Amino acid sequence: MRLTLLLSLSILFANVSCKAQSTTNLKMVDASATKETQKLYANLHNLKDRGFMVGHQDALAYGVNWKYEEGRSDVKDVTGAYPAVYGWDLGGTEHKSDKDIDGVPFVKMKQWIKEIYDRGGVSTISWHMDNPLTGKNAWDITPNSFASILPNGAKHELYKSWLDNSVKFFLSLKGSDGKAIPILYRPFHELTGNWFWWCKNNATPEQFKEVWKFTVDYYKSKGVHNLIYVYNTSMVSTREDYLEYYPGEGYADILSFDNYEYNDPTKDHSFVENNLKLFGIMDTIAKEQNKIIAFAETGYEQIPYDKFWTKTLMESIGTYKISFVLAWRNHGWQENEKKMHYYVPFKGHPNEKDFVDFFNLKQTLFQNDVTPVQLYK
Repeated sequence: MRLTLLLSLSILFANVSCKAQSTTNLKMVDASATKETQKLYANLHNLKDRGFMVGHQDALAYGVNWKYEEGRSDVKDVTGAYPAVYGWDLGGTEHKSDKDIDGVPFVKMKQWIKEIYDRGGVSTISWHMDNPLTGKNAWDITPNSFASILPNGAKHELYKSWLDNSVKFFLSLKGSDGKAIPILYRPFHELTGNWFWWCKNNATPEQFKEVWKFTVDYYKSKGVHNLIYVYNTSMVSTREDYLEYYPGEGYADILSFDNYEYNDPTKDHSFVENNLKLFGIMDTIAKEQNKIIAFAETGYEQIPYDKFWTKTLMESIGTYKISFVLAWRNHGWQENEKKMHYYVPFKGHPNEKDFVDFFNLKQTLFQNDVTPVQLYK
């Protein structure tokens, strides 16, 4: 009896010690981050040992064949639970628009972010920012666009004014407890691609690092202390490529990448193989720097494969301990492309069973799994 008690106590203390070690020496980008933001970051470190959170872009705003229905989500329609992570976008704030790039009213977005925080979910935000040099959209890759926002650049003051608009947005995010709501912020996403004006084909590593650091320091100087900074690339194949534009461990809290399935996964295994390789690269860096890794955007448009979630996606993550995976939005009918555009099954979708099976896996965490964890406490 005494031996059993001693063994139990030793296991208990070992578990406590392991948990303490996992969040020991955590250094956030913002040393003045709010208590709730620090708690979230520490809890994300611990939670990854249990599994990974599942997210969905614009999850509460709209879905296939519906929009702005209180309490609704395609994920919830299919599984009975909300996602654990909710993606949003700031595109439009640069012009003080009342709606984001996807037509979501910012007033509603703030309301949903508050609801998410109140129930213990996590919000992540990207920014499809217009090209400051030309005034065109984020996909305009006119040369020297990125250089224009460097300090002393032609559009630096304009860029600062756009940042000021986002500062107001971030500072306005308050929970029912009156506290600032922590946000996983993913600026300049997919930076190693070639489709946005901020991508590597339009900026040198030195330019990118300078702007990233300026941006982070600017937010902190304006009193924004509820951001967890997410460094995000598209698909790369080497450590050198992943770190070429990396601003340094003092300027990133989470390491991530985006990648989508475009081919039949029963015939083409490159999605799985490439993801595993990049997760391995990020995992090594994260362990060296005590960071978290994540799959910040993914999906298979219209999900034509009946085992995408339980086989393709799960195999592409493997045994790596990632923080979250976020599927892209369920826009529905895309008029300009004359096709359906969605990445998560909706009620009645032929492959919704696989998503339910994915939901029931031990390592996939949805809102019902993370609410009891109390991520902000």
